[in-house]
Amino acid sequence: MCAVLFAALACLATASAQINRNAAAPKIHPGDDRVRTADAGYVGSEVCAECHRGIFNSYLRTDMGRSMTVVDASFLAKFPLTASVVNAQQNRHFEVYARDGKLYQSESAAGSNGQEVFRNAQQIEYIMGTGENGLGGIVRQGDYLFEAPLTYYARINGWDLSPGYQYGDYGFSRPILPGCVGCHSGRPQPILDGNGRFGEPPFNELAVGCENCHGPGRDHVQEQQRGSNAGGDIVNPAKLSPWLADNICMACHQTGDARVLHPGKNYGDIRAGEPLENALSIFMVPFDRSSPPQDDLLEHYLSMVLSKCYRSSGGRMSCITCHDPHVQPTKQEAPAYYETTCLTCHTLTSCTASPEARKATTPPDNCIGCHMPKRDLRVISHSALTNHRIVATVDEPFPDAAFQMTTPALPDLVHLSAAPSDDTAPPPLVLLDAYQQVLPKFPEYRARYWALAKQLESTDPKNISVLEALADSSMHQGDDQGTTDAIHDLDLARSLGSKVPGDYEQLAALLIATGRRPEAVKVLRQGIDLIPGDNQLYRMLASTYLFLGDKQSGCELLGTAIGRFPQDDDFRSQLSHCEAAHAAP
Repeated sequence: MCAVLFAALACLATASAQINRNAAAPKIHPGDDRVRTADAGYVGSEVCAECHRGIFNSYLRTDMGRSMTVVDASFLAKFPLTASVVNAQQNRHFEVYARDGKLYQSESAAGSNGQEVFRNAQQIEYIMGTGENGLGGIVRQGDYLFEAPLTYYARINGWDLSPGYQYGDYGFSRPILPGCVGCHSGRPQPILDGNGRFGEPPFNELAVGCENCHGPGRDHVQEQQRGSNAGGDIVNPAKLSPWLADNICMACHQTGDARVLHPGKNYGDIRAGEPLENALSIFMVPFDRSSPPQDDLLEHYLSMVLSKCYRSSGGRMSCITCHDPHVQPTKQEAPAYYETTCLTCHTLTSCTASPEARKATTPPDNCIGCHMPKRDLRVISHSALTNHRIVATVDEPFPDAAFQMTTPALPDLVHLSAAPSDDTAPPPLVLLDAYQQVLPKFPEYRARYWALAKQLESTDPKNISVLEALADSSMHQGDDQGTTDAIHDLDLARSLGSKVPGDYEQLAALLIATGRRPEAVKVLRQGIDLIPGDNQLYRMLASTYLFLGDKQSGCELLGTAIGRFPQDDDFRSQLSHCEAAHAAP
């Protein structure tokens, strides 16, 4: 369950190049349908606890039940509150410290003369995780939430760079994205296209709560208050089909290579008891026999279904066969706890290991230690997760089924969230977004991406995703006509309300390349108004101002950029040159 922390951390660690792809949106109030609110029938876990106190108290001791908290005296008493981390390669010094009952992190840098160039200190308002594997900090700046640059790792009992910060200095400007925070908190209110922007309050419930797995409780509570035993609309995962119950877990414990919200849906539309596919599709690039996957990070459902236990169960096994979400054994209790689970299907004589080998485990006869070994995470330092592909031996090869997961309807991607008997192709717009998401890692999908966009051009000519794909195809033509077509499609996407930073960046770059810099200025200014957290828009606009001879606007913009991104040395250097040039007669 401590994998929940890494849902958020990995989401940020593996998406460095797309950190600011979602744009800021206008002020959203709690009643807006773009944020999850209590209006959808949610009542909160404390209401559930009035009748289910024992289960509730047990659940509060699990990692999911403590997945997010505010920084308070209780937290400050449990974990190291001082740290100093130096990243010599980037010339950055990070610190953690507590003051007046609050937790802070700071980032600073020194110049060649030893003098401090900048210091940015921010209060850590929320904490993701329980400390079993790690703790991530969240900073609040107005309506926006950002990741803190240092994370606590239990394995080293200390703080180190947050996942991804070894590759670049993001300071305190790395937004908390809806797809990440939705798995690590109970009822967040992220604005879908807000690039870290949230409704007020940011969370209607902090930790993962009862209704995340049981669905909105209002109708159930009202029936109980009337003395009815009908149960209302509450969802009991144990009474669902195994596949439908797994859909609840899959929403957060299965990443794949692409996770695509269906048109018109947001993460608040994912409901317990309903197929995940109603709102979200999960895809994976098919396995290659020459290089099967080695990463266990949040691929728990896929790993489980590829295990012999699952494949031999005839579809009866599910996540809750082995996991009771209301109970989490301690590390000391876990071997015996899960041995009892294993023995519901196996016997002690089922194990073919020698008595000596079984006694050599810690503790003896540790089923999960041998058959579900932990493995280090390649994308997150100081961390390990359990391998959910239950194996006879650690070197057990993947079954043939692992390499036969595509279907005639979708031969080039594995549709992980599709029902087992469903061989229909996903909606074309969903598939288009899936192709776009896999492109950075698998560029061989680009031709399919373009071809599908061409097909959709006639049926969805004003869909922003289609226009982005058509523009991408045109830009790769490498000729004047391709440039003209790309400008047309990106400008149309902008006029239709696109809030994707890349659309503004690419459109401005094409306008600049064709000598239309005044038009580029308008595009970039609009982009900054919509997406104030994207530093590339500031960089492009400042350069364009200076090229056009507008030194005053260029210097003023660079000053604003440094205030927003104090860790950006490039802005600082440009401003120094700009001010010197502006002061010259």
